[in-house]
Amino acid sequence: MKTDLSKILSVSGHHGLYEYIAQARTGAIAEALCDKKRTVFDIHSRITTLADIAIFTSEGEMKLKDVFLAIKEAAGDKPAPTSKSADKDIKSFFAKAVPNYDEDRFYVSHMKKVLDWYGEIVNYASLDFVEEEEKEDKADEK
Repeated sequence: MKTDLSKILSVSGHHGLYEYIAQARTGAIAEALCDKKRTVFDIHSRITTLADIAIFTSEGEMKLKDVFLAIKEAAGDKPAPTSKSADKDIKSFFAKAVPNYDEDRFYVSHMKKVLDWYGEIVNYASLDFVEEEEKEDKADEK
């Protein structure tokens, strides 16, 4: 099954990723990717979809979907580093995966968060992403 990053949520103050389920009267209903527990986040929660996130590069911004694919390619058959890996190992891995990342604005703490998200997507979803054209086709069918 393809992963739609516009429905995968990161919620400030909550560990892990969530899949958007429905709009609630006072916020949004989401399901944790790891254990499928549903949670209602109120209107004061800082919710961001992974489709809206990008990293800084020397050429501008690189969408998270493209970063995930670059990580997959750089890791090859081996697992990608985790956020628990040594900082120098994480930086050298990102230098291989996204060689043009902006060192002044994309910190190791950001890299660790991206690696955590990558791990969750690999373990609980798929790196086969829904493309924009597919979303438009589904909207047209309704």
